[in-house]
Amino acid sequence: MTGPSRPNILLVHWHDLGRHLGTYGHPGVPSPNVDRLAEHGLRFDNAFATAPLCSPARGSLFTGRYPHDNGLLGLAHLGWEYRAGVRTLPALLGDAGYRTALAGMQHESSEPSTLGYQEFFALRTTYLEREYCDGVTDAATAWLARAALDDRPFFLSVGFEEVHRPYPTNRYAPDDPAGVEVPPFLPDNEWTRDDLASFQGSIRAADAAVGRLLSAVDELRLTADTWVVFTTDHGVAFPRAKSTLYDPGTGVALIMRPPAAWPSPRGATDRLFSHVDFVPTVLDALGLPVPPEVQGVSHAQWLRGGDPAPAREHVFTEKNFHDIYDPLRAVRDTEFKYIRNFEPRPLLPLPGDLEASPTRYGYGDAHLAHRPDDELYDLRDDPWEQHNVAADPQYAEVRARLARRLESWQQQSGDPLLKGPLPVPPWPRQPRYGALVDDEGGPWAR
Repeated sequence: MTGPSRPNILLVHWHDLGRHLGTYGHPGVPSPNVDRLAEHGLRFDNAFATAPLCSPARGSLFTGRYPHDNGLLGLAHLGWEYRAGVRTLPALLGDAGYRTALAGMQHESSEPSTLGYQEFFALRTTYLEREYCDGVTDAATAWLARAALDDRPFFLSVGFEEVHRPYPTNRYAPDDPAGVEVPPFLPDNEWTRDDLASFQGSIRAADAAVGRLLSAVDELRLTADTWVVFTTDHGVAFPRAKSTLYDPGTGVALIMRPPAAWPSPRGATDRLFSHVDFVPTVLDALGLPVPPEVQGVSHAQWLRGGDPAPAREHVFTEKNFHDIYDPLRAVRDTEFKYIRNFEPRPLLPLPGDLEASPTRYGYGDAHLAHRPDDELYDLRDDPWEQHNVAADPQYAEVRARLARRLESWQQQSGDPLLKGPLPVPPWPRQPRYGALVDDEGGPWAR
């Protein structure tokens, strides 16, 4: 295989997970395989998506650019696409000699052929179909077996539908509701507990699939030359998480297990990392040029065992379109978070999957009250962002400083929201998810 300067990359990404894993301080969550990956790698405790919903978050992960810059302001199946000329990580790696493939879930485009992969395969032909982890893993492990015989390094992106709602009991055996841990931002009642128990059942199934992938990497003798990266698109699909800019909505699991020869740190780190940093970090670590339009920062020097200084001091997040137009922007450092709400809306406009969730039945209606223009949270004393101190005179200087920093980032990144409301996308097309084309050019799976 290739030497450590040109390692393989296996990227595994889930749906709607946040950081709800055993290794992230939830010991009752059944995630032994992902937890084991963290034990042998590097766990980022302050990693964040750029957006709290699927397509915009994934778009930043694969382009290194914020949603308002790459064009994915909303969901791909509702008409949003990358702007013309946007380059993705698989395209850049392909140009550098990598063999690239997508297995399973993607939600960045209605046309997967535009995403830059040399090979791609999916188990569905419409958006409403599901790409469950077991079938995706079957296809991914078969592809890995072929790639192991190739002299080229590879980049394989493996996307699971899990742990997106719903959680059908004929597929996922729920955990015991009495044993789940209810996070402080949710009400502790039977509705929430039943919902969390079902959620954790889907985590168990997806974690088992990760175990199969890791076993395949070991059995094919790829471990010594392969970066394994695990992450998710955004936060958990519960009220006050998904579709919000609070930490439960944008905080993500991020675990990297480097090749054996790499001098990367191991264990856990609390350094700030944004998904927009993934592309520049990968390219820089491989010694490849980072395109000038990429907006993230590289952590590669630190990953090589070099400069321990933080690569960034702030994380920026945004929301534009989900079920409705709901423009939000936020800036976060290690002590405070400032959120600006650009349109009058309820405190928590719930997307459709949350409005229909069991947790919603026991949630009450307090979230329908009018929300303020801006919010400020002291994360040192209020890590769950329950107490808005934006109007507190003691925090006036912090509020002003972060508001200036947020506006400066909007200006520097070309945020069109500064010029007024954003336009809606063209009428959505029916997404197509494609088929794998094998080495002989024929359809491999549909």
